[in-house]
Amino acid sequence: MSKPNYAAYEPADPYFNLVRRALGDLVDGEHFFDIVDDHVIYEVLYDLGWPRIIKGRADLMAAFRGYVDNIALQSADKLITHKTDDGCVIEYEVHGTILATGAKYNNRFCSIIKIEDRKITHWRDYMDSLAAWNAMTKKK
Repeated sequence: MSKPNYAAYEPADPYFNLVRRALGDLVDGEHFFDIVDDHVIYEVLYDLGWPRIIKGRADLMAAFRGYVDNIALQSADKLITHKTDDGCVIEYEVHGTILATGAKYNNRFCSIIKIEDRKITHWRDYMDSLAAWNAMTKKK
């Protein structure tokens, strides 16, 4: 069986790589989408264009397709990982560009990740909503 091609998601690679590095040997798979369970629940606790709850790997991939059509990340850093009994909590920053305006996008996140059978089964995301709003509403 051939590996899926994730080239369309390349603008989010800094984020995907940071998450993969943070989870290390807690999960199996090379790419972010390889380490996500088919029935994942991906919650975002902010209202800025993403659904509040995404159910399933296919819908998560579709949501990220919209993300990479609008934002290109140049880097992701300042990773702090806190291991828990059933996963981990990660804190990190992403840095990129809003494609429609060229505005710089810098944001901070805290993600609570539950892992079962070496796959991400639940993700709860918190971010600096004001930073995202400012980047998305800034004119060229």
